[in-house]
Amino acid sequence: MGMNFTGLAGPWPLAAGLQLVPLLAALLLMRLRGQPAFGLALLAVTLELGLATALYLHFDPGQAAGVMQFSEHLPLFGALQYHAGVDGMSVLFVLLSAVLGFLSVVFVLFRQLHGTTILAVIMALQATLMSQFLTLDLLWFCLMGMLQVLLTAYLSWRWPTSADVLPALSRYLQFMFTGLLLLLGGTLILGWSHADQQGGGLSFDLFALTRQPVPDSLQELCFFLLFYGLAVRIPLFPLHGWLPDLLMQGSVAIVPISLLGLKVGVYGLLRFVFPILPQAVEKWHFVAAGFAMIGVFYAALLALRSTNLRRLLGYAVISHTGILTVGLFALHPSALKGSLLLALNFGLAISGLLLMTGLVWQRTSTTNLLRLGGMFDHIPLVGVAFLVAGLAIVGMPGTPGFDAVHFVLEGSILSFGATVTIAAALGNLIAAGFLLHSFQRAFMGAPPGNRAIHWNTSPSQLTEKVLAGTVILVTLAVGFYSKPWLELINQPVQGLGALFAAEAPTLPETLPATGAPQP
Repeated sequence: MGMNFTGLAGPWPLAAGLQLVPLLAALLLMRLRGQPAFGLALLAVTLELGLATALYLHFDPGQAAGVMQFSEHLPLFGALQYHAGVDGMSVLFVLLSAVLGFLSVVFVLFRQLHGTTILAVIMALQATLMSQFLTLDLLWFCLMGMLQVLLTAYLSWRWPTSADVLPALSRYLQFMFTGLLLLLGGTLILGWSHADQQGGGLSFDLFALTRQPVPDSLQELCFFLLFYGLAVRIPLFPLHGWLPDLLMQGSVAIVPISLLGLKVGVYGLLRFVFPILPQAVEKWHFVAAGFAMIGVFYAALLALRSTNLRRLLGYAVISHTGILTVGLFALHPSALKGSLLLALNFGLAISGLLLMTGLVWQRTSTTNLLRLGGMFDHIPLVGVAFLVAGLAIVGMPGTPGFDAVHFVLEGSILSFGATVTIAAALGNLIAAGFLLHSFQRAFMGAPPGNRAIHWNTSPSQLTEKVLAGTVILVTLAVGFYSKPWLELINQPVQGLGALFAAEAPTLPETLPATGAPQP
């Protein structure tokens, strides 16, 4: 039995506003440069934060699973329609996107790039991400994903941190468009299957696709097309090869939003694949979790061997995404809850780590760990933010990762047994090793002799303090006060977990993490 989705209109068109504000700002920023451009972009991301906060405050987490609040619907052209709405998962990603959009704009000011069109492209990219987190139409999700990939590629090509960005960019486009073609193929097959069964026109609407079960003959084909299409974006081993090179060569200015784009893959699985194709998900979840587990150790070992901070963090993304994916395919409500919290945690922490790395690069023109050292003497707040974000990645108490890892391991041991769960915990332990080593080498180690003479050793700038302070405050606030986020996602994960009840045994008694009551 699939999930039953219904729409509940809101008093205000908040979903439309969240998409239109960055889009309109992007159009205006095409003509503006310098301080006026930065002022407009800052106004836009502040308004976006306000709209996201209003969405959260007026969202009712007590509504049953499948009730999409603030629903908006408008037929457009043929089978393409605008259909937006939110549940707790959507609200979580919308809030994260708004925060990271703010960080991106501040980083652009620090890099002195606001005299270019980069702010316009970042705002357009923000609009595509918001649209993907809000849409309830699979075809719309695919089209916005294509625009997001093109905008990310343009930013990396136009404002790289390396003169040799083209090979990395070419690999990125090859991977991404292969994934998008697979995703589009699965989407079209689902639409045609629905039309064939209903005897009507094509529909890619989530409500329609879940009301009519997909025939058994197409379940696995559609699952593999959609799964592999989204796995490229997550990125899941062995479809991860584009990420370390792009982080090495591309623009650091788009790190927060581009990394949030990776979480679109996780969101796509939960929003569309799990509810539409539950039988195929249940049949192949062991295989998906197996690839994820291999990726945890493969990427962690490569991170241990990396001497470049940006490449190391790229492998950290892949390794920790593997843990997140194991939680998704445990098909247990606790593990699903943990995976969503991990997506929130990684979005904040990895973006924080890479932004702090970007601040180090701006002062030293290198991210080679063998050429770094002693940065804590010059930018101590940046060092603290790097450490806090690194501890969040490995799930230390007081960070969002602690509750998240607890829930993932709880669900994993029930679904996969002790071996997989212990392996996932060991992978997390390896991460602690390479992240703490990178902090010690870059910030606390001895300066590299004469090379340090050419560094910018001036006192911390305001933009550096704003970026580092925001990363610290948001990470600790979410970590110490996790109850609202658990309540926000409780109903959606319970609804998804009910699809796989046979795969979701329960413990006789469960201890809450960090004292937070379990919904």
